Amino acid sequence: MGNGAIALGALAAGVNLVAGYPGTPSSEIIETVSKYPHEGVHLEWSVNEKAALEVAVAAAYSGARALVTMKQMGLNVASDPLMSVAYVGVKGGLVLVSADDPGPISSQTEQDTRRYADFCRIPVFDPSSPEEAYTMIGDAFEYSEKYGTPVLFRPTTRVCHAYASIDIPDKTSPKEYDGFIKDSGRWVIFPRLSYLNHGRIEERNVEIGKDFSAYSFNTVQNPEAEKAVVTSGISYAYVRECLKNRSDVRLIRIATAFPFPEDFVLGALDGVSEVLCIEELSPYIEEQILKTAGMHHLDLTVHGKLDGSVPHNGENSVELSAKILSGFPGVQTANGQVDLSGSPALPVRPPVLCAGCPHRASFYAVKQAMKGQKAFFCGDIGCYTLGNAMPLDMVDTCLCMGAGITMAQGMNYTNDGVCFAFTGDSTFFASGMTGVVNAVYNEADIILCVLDNSTTAMTGHQPHPGTGRNMMGNFVEKVDIAKVLEGMGVRKIVTVNPLDLEKSIKAVRECAAEKGVKAIIFKSPCIAITKPSGRCSVDSGKCINCKKCIREIGCPALVTADGKVTIDRNLCTGCSLCSQICPVGAIGGEEHE
Repeated sequence: MGNGAIALGALAAGVNLVAGYPGTPSSEIIETVSKYPHEGVHLEWSVNEKAALEVAVAAAYSGARALVTMKQMGLNVASDPLMSVAYVGVKGGLVLVSADDPGPISSQTEQDTRRYADFCRIPVFDPSSPEEAYTMIGDAFEYSEKYGTPVLFRPTTRVCHAYASIDIPDKTSPKEYDGFIKDSGRWVIFPRLSYLNHGRIEERNVEIGKDFSAYSFNTVQNPEAEKAVVTSGISYAYVRECLKNRSDVRLIRIATAFPFPEDFVLGALDGVSEVLCIEELSPYIEEQILKTAGMHHLDLTVHGKLDGSVPHNGENSVELSAKILSGFPGVQTANGQVDLSGSPALPVRPPVLCAGCPHRASFYAVKQAMKGQKAFFCGDIGCYTLGNAMPLDMVDTCLCMGAGITMAQGMNYTNDGVCFAFTGDSTFFASGMTGVVNAVYNEADIILCVLDNSTTAMTGHQPHPGTGRNMMGNFVEKVDIAKVLEGMGVRKIVTVNPLDLEKSIKAVRECAAEKGVKAIIFKSPCIAITKPSGRCSVDSGKCINCKKCIREIGCPALVTADGKVTIDRNLCTGCSLCSQICPVGAIGGEEHE
């Protein structure tokens, strides 16, 4: 897997420390490191991306090689220390993997990490395949140490999750390093130091750009052709497949978007009058080529996102690339097009809470308790974001991790009604605690609902501070969410099993009757990490076919067959929520075979 290639490439490069926060499409990098021999390598899931980067920065100041992993949204969280360490610099290699998610497939935005590289003035590597990712991650460490700078590494979803066969060494060893050497003139950031370093960074980046111009993954094919296509990342693989063995189109691949390899691009475009840029997300390379053409007075027409030749949004594909190329004059009549007319349409699979998911029960309890009352439901990032779907319809807002708690406060100050904040246990530790302190300090009247399923479910069931184990394989003291809330000043804290509907509804009503910050911890393990104890079945003799169970909770195990309500035995986990809803007691439990 591409993420596995990054992990193994880092181990082969002698990485000493790996830290990160789970987020699709990057999560498997740390998980791969944990599965392979990594003696002498510290490994951790940090509580959030900012913490992960700061841990890694200290290691890099000590001369160690450090790898940090996250998805592109996490780079926003880590941007504060990233901008500062870009000015301070490093001694050991520091590589930050920010996996972009064109589509977006599992993210709030389609932001482009290459923009961050430009903004922070640090190099970025853009692999096109798992094989390249394996090699380039080692190159990234080399460049980081050569120029004393953090380096961004930007795989996208299709690179992260593609598979390839890669030869890896039988044994790897962490880098030897001399440790931290005190030097406040270098490691303590002050305005004067930043001023001086900013000038050095700009001078250095010119040198890196020239270095990148000779980098082996910046390539040009068919250098004599008059038409040129410039591309990068996974889009290079798509375009190459469309063009196949054609020699009438010059194919230029840029693997290091910043600092821009200007000398390479000028040579690659020599003799070209018209170029098409195919890239995902922002028109970054297109803009750089336009700037380069202007600075050097090139007679060059540039097509891409800016003139509408390439869509701004969504991810590329072979099909889309073929369509884009067919609109490029001189290319559409050639014989290199991809015939995909016989390809079947992909099935539509909308996301849904799993059968037996305790979050469904938590949402339903709140919904029932608030019947007839005006209420606002501020959601957050995680499986429970799916509570927005009908028939639950229990997520009114979702912005970014931890925002549900603070947005509920804003709702409270500007609206009349009961304000709820939903957050998961992992999100609580990652970015929720600050919001709780803010709510207590500013006298908000909200109900915090912590949906504690004892894991980081949406990104692959990674451990967190509340699970009692870490990525070094050690059992550690669990951080108790209730005690944390109590220490923050939350006076009413109720813990309840959401699958006990009556008690859950009672807890919500009790909290709604009091002023101030209240917390309900809905505690029940994720159904994907626990073995179901039974399953439910419908007594057809009692069932009146009112379909209340289907209409109100939307469990995928509840279906109709021949017009009658039934339960899919392959999906049911025996959570019994439906049996508590049935008005005539027609649903009961039975043991698993």
